[in-house]
Amino acid sequence: FSHREKASAVLFVRATMVASAVFITDLSGKAIISRDYRGDIPLTKAIETFSKYLTEVDEEFKKPVFFVDSNGDVISSPEEVGTTGMGETFVYVQSNNLYMCAVTQRNSNIALIVTFLFRLASVFKDYFGAFEEESIRDNFVCIYELLDETMDHGLPQSLDSTILRSFITQEGNRMAEDSKSKPPVALTNAVSWRAEGIKHKKNEIFLDVVEKLNLLVSANGTVLHSEILGAVKMRSFLSGMPELKLGLNDKVMFDATGRNSTGTGRTGKAVELEDIKFHQCVRLARFENDRTISFIPPDGEFDLMTYRLNTQVKPLIWVEAVVEPHRGSRIEYMIKTRSQFKSRSVANNVEIIIPVPPDVDSPSFKSSVGNVTYLPDKDAVVWTIKQFHGGREYLMRAHFGLPSISAADYDAGDKKKGAAHGQTGENAWKSPIAVKFEIPYFTVSGIQVRYLKIIERSGYQALPWVRYITQNGDYQLRMA
Repeated sequence: FSHREKASAVLFVRATMVASAVFITDLSGKAIISRDYRGDIPLTKAIETFSKYLTEVDEEFKKPVFFVDSNGDVISSPEEVGTTGMGETFVYVQSNNLYMCAVTQRNSNIALIVTFLFRLASVFKDYFGAFEEESIRDNFVCIYELLDETMDHGLPQSLDSTILRSFITQEGNRMAEDSKSKPPVALTNAVSWRAEGIKHKKNEIFLDVVEKLNLLVSANGTVLHSEILGAVKMRSFLSGMPELKLGLNDKVMFDATGRNSTGTGRTGKAVELEDIKFHQCVRLARFENDRTISFIPPDGEFDLMTYRLNTQVKPLIWVEAVVEPHRGSRIEYMIKTRSQFKSRSVANNVEIIIPVPPDVDSPSFKSSVGNVTYLPDKDAVVWTIKQFHGGREYLMRAHFGLPSISAADYDAGDKKKGAAHGQTGENAWKSPIAVKFEIPYFTVSGIQVRYLKIIERSGYQALPWVRYITQNGDYQLRMA
């Protein structure tokens, strides 16, 4: 967006949300602190109305938005709102043991008011560590300052804690008299998430592409569900007001520009990203136009974007289990695991978690690599492999004793345990095998950072660092 477009957007947001007052109460509706912004409603009466609503309306009929007409009656049907004359609309949210409520006489955008209340609660948490009744009573002065700065005459202002901290300290100390009347530059700047004048001795930016693989494999080896959840995380330590441009091997961009996206050439294969969500710093209009990710980054750590790929993925770490129960005496496991990625990659801190019956004893293990531990509190065996190189296969055997009980007792106890997990019979303890891992310098989707350009008016040279990581998400393989 241009500066003019952003200013217009801010004015539009403010014009569609006008709050007459904001107040905070306990769960019974007793007011703790309040701020009247416009003076067009009787604040004391509004608080009493809200308290009456909390105590007299049954829980199942309470709504986060309700209208009270000039006679003091609650109008529950949206069709009836406005038919009985003037009134007030109450919008409230709950945070811990508190209610935050905004009242308006205007036809305001309710979604924006709800967003404002949640963002305001986040500001309080950032300032005081916790947003509770005690923290409010201990910080009345600071909260009044925050209420004044986050809303002006019922119109929302800056809700960025970083910007607010530049002139409201946690102790409530005020700025010097000569600069008190001047708002911080970030409040009047189109880039509200970044203050001006930031300086770093060493200009660096770190970019991590982190992907988590959700996978469910059936007992016969069929992949039932696979999904990649990705995030581009950044840590920015750049001076001034830099402009960054990030290029990915995005299939839509390749197709739009006529580039090759079939996997040949220097760019490698192109990836079709889904459900992309950006940080507010990204220029969305530019991305929609030519798929360029252009932005002025916040200072410090933030998530630039998240994405999802609902695609069929081969299991990176395959696990097979052969279970031989000898009723009334012992049970034996043979676990075989295989890494199905290239040999140059290494999975670190691999944990293969195998469920076992809850009444086993006398564990003994033999493995070709790693350590095996029995966790009786979790009814599971954990096979830990510190480094699992690609293209390798390992075996592990586990032997457990079972209590000597009759077949009838065994079945009865098994069914009782199965009922608690929605299963019956001897399969009660056969939950899926779970796998945990982390593979550095590797992405399962094949996403790549083609370039990261840093442009700043002073012309300094900055060092971009890029790292790829693939981790397990909800990664499970059912046992045969």
